[in-house]
Amino acid sequence: VRLVESGGGLVQSGGSLRLSCKVSESILSIPGIAWYRQTPEKERDFVAEIRLEGTTEYADSVKGRFTISRNDAENTVYLEMKNLKSEDTAVYYCRDYLIGSWGQGTQVTVAS
Repeated sequence: VRLVESGGGLVQSGGSLRLSCKVSESILSIPGIAWYRQTPEKERDFVAEIRLEGTTEYADSVKGRFTISRNDAENTVYLEMKNLKSEDTAVYYCRDYLIGSWGQGTQVTVAS
């Protein structure tokens, strides 16, 4: 399974971004896809997941601001991020729950 993230960039505090995770396999054959994020000072932290049956989970720090969704026809998982804060600055990665592959990451920088 190969994963390719995109959509990162520089945004002002309070702004929005939508990240994409393109999956090389049919996402209907994968138990779930998750987003993680990492800063130089911290380990890679869980952000959100979407399971095959459609259930979602979020880290407390992003609940109410981030939304994970998927497009089955395009084998793509999205992370819609709103009301961004400086502490959301990180490299965002997606990961599959089939074999645990990681993408290369996409940088999100929130300027305060």
